[in-house]
Amino acid sequence: MFAFSTSSSSRSSPKVSICLPTCNRPELIAQCIDSCLAQTYSNLEIVIGDDSRDARTQQLIAQRYPNEPRIRYAMNRPSLGQARNVANLFERASGDKILLIHDDDFLTTDGIEKLVSLWTRHPQLEVAFADQYEADHTGAVDYDASTRLNTAFRRTKDAEGLQPLPGRTGLIQMFPNNGWMANAELVKRISYREQYGMCCDFVFGTELCLAAREVFYLHEYVSVYRKTATSISHSTRGTTVAASVSAYAFVEALELPPQLEPSRKLALRRLVPIVVSVYAKNREPLLGFKIALTHLFAYNYGFSMRLYYHLLMLSHAVVARRPQAAVAVAVAATAAVSAAVVDAVADPSVVTDRVTDHSELV
Repeated sequence: MFAFSTSSSSRSSPKVSICLPTCNRPELIAQCIDSCLAQTYSNLEIVIGDDSRDARTQQLIAQRYPNEPRIRYAMNRPSLGQARNVANLFERASGDKILLIHDDDFLTTDGIEKLVSLWTRHPQLEVAFADQYEADHTGAVDYDASTRLNTAFRRTKDAEGLQPLPGRTGLIQMFPNNGWMANAELVKRISYREQYGMCCDFVFGTELCLAAREVFYLHEYVSVYRKTATSISHSTRGTTVAASVSAYAFVEALELPPQLEPSRKLALRRLVPIVVSVYAKNREPLLGFKIALTHLFAYNYGFSMRLYYHLLMLSHAVVARRPQAAVAVAVAATAAVSAAVVDAVADPSVVTDRVTDHSELV
């Protein structure tokens, strides 16, 4: 565990419901539960929803925590799936605040205390989140990787505090998929929705931040993100039902106020190249070409080599499906990119965009 020096919680402190969805990972969940029970903040419950196909997790909890009143365990029969399991946990939660932690991750010893304390300083606060450590499958923390992880998602010292545009934090994926805390009423109102498949974490985080009046980012570590090949999204990665594909469609369709349009653009800078690559690999080149050529800002307006690599991938996909159409598609794509580059050189606003925002370019 990772301990930090903070003041102790008072008896009047709000009750925190730790919502812990799990599925077929008894070898990892014990460390997660232990980290919840070891918190310096005492007024909490651990609400577990088990979607496992067998009874191993149920047996582990019964044997390891037989007399622990803070644990409220339930096995789902039939299994609910990721989104419905989390939504059900939110409904079962009895606390004033809700914190979500996945079964392969865990909390720092005073993670909850740090997050709860923010409400004392900001009584109108609705959502709070902080930094994540990155660990390998064994739980060993990589400190350099942790810094890179948080920096990649704009979780840096200069961003600490109440967020001027709360909705922006969810759109640009600054908001983490777990280890956050929020008012229970707001969490239950937004909840998880099954229709978004593997990107339900991202959709929930975005909608939560869009709905919140105040969101606070704390530049301190409160949780540990474990990199593992058994994550829920791993089995769909690189397919057209991957989280990135659903997230792209969600961001495109969102109705946003004008002040959040730059945030949509930042989100698409990250998502578009991933989605185009997915469509190329899955031999759906026409969709890939359409997305790439209508979002050239995601490729630095033609000045990114990644664009040409993706166009080559898409052309290969065309050849695989319709050899006779490959030349025509390649010519059309080249002409469109060339025109976009000419426009970029001629348009001062595009040049300004290229110079001032390099954060999402890859």
